[in-house]
Amino acid sequence: MHPAVAVGLVFGGCCSNVVFLELLARQFPGCGNIVTFSQFLFIAVEGFIFEANFGRKRPAIPIRYYFIMVAMFFTVSVVNNYALNLNIAMPLHMIFRSGSLIASMALGIIILKKRYSVSKYTSIALVSVGIFTCTFMSAKQVASDSSLNEEDGLQVFLWWLLGIAALTFALLMSARMGIFQEMLYKQFGKHSKEALFYNHALPLPGFLLLAPNIYHHAVLFSQSEPFQVPVIGLTLPIMWFYLLMNVITQYVCIRGVFILTTECTSLTVTLVVTLRKFVSLIFSILYFRNPFTAWHWLGTAFVFVGTLMYTEVWNSLGPFLARWRKRPKEE
Repeated sequence: MHPAVAVGLVFGGCCSNVVFLELLARQFPGCGNIVTFSQFLFIAVEGFIFEANFGRKRPAIPIRYYFIMVAMFFTVSVVNNYALNLNIAMPLHMIFRSGSLIASMALGIIILKKRYSVSKYTSIALVSVGIFTCTFMSAKQVASDSSLNEEDGLQVFLWWLLGIAALTFALLMSARMGIFQEMLYKQFGKHSKEALFYNHALPLPGFLLLAPNIYHHAVLFSQSEPFQVPVIGLTLPIMWFYLLMNVITQYVCIRGVFILTTECTSLTVTLVVTLRKFVSLIFSILYFRNPFTAWHWLGTAFVFVGTLMYTEVWNSLGPFLARWRKRPKEE
């Protein structure tokens, strides 16, 4: 599949996924486990049927490597979603996940002994600063509108610190997983659909540890107000509808990400995912009518310029502009 199609899947699926996740989290902030479990179950069932051929197809990559990858992937997914329980607002949640560019580059230098050009370092810094600026200003707005100051200040602050520590751990683990995937694909070839299936099927038994929390939120979802699904006319609790749409859009999103990992380097994949998070943030601000200040526009400019520098669009435009200048003038 062409990388451009995968990028389209990432942006379309992930941006809409964030909207449904925010709708779920606003109503039930502790619903991260049931969301993660539903996503994993859906993708695992789909992969078992269409990729693993009901278990008859042998994996191209040895299963022991998938167990290592799964341990990292499961940990990152659960920790990221659980951080929403620790007084971490959605925009602040994005600010740490957007820092994956820096983590991916740093671990690439340390583990893979990679070296990048000055323009690459500059572009990554600009994109990171831009996203940090936008998300930090949004986080300040959320904090000012919250009622957390009515609770015990010290207790809230300690839970917030724990949430920051959880997000930091997940950030580094996610970057390490990206490098591990890149090394596997170089050794065994590109198998994005297979990796997508095993990364979601193998961790399913781990959700038994979270079963009480998952069941509790399933009951709460069933008690939400009824909603009639457009077109098909089916009526179901609105929280289950949000969860269903979250699962479907997550599948589209992560399918695009796994395709990208087979076509591009881990740093390029990280850049695409980070830009997607930026677009999701902007869309969330507009959709939920959060203020968009001058600081947000400044962050937008940083991201735009950093992206152009990373893709070296200037070098691509150079020959085109040269040919355009040399074209024969019409009489």
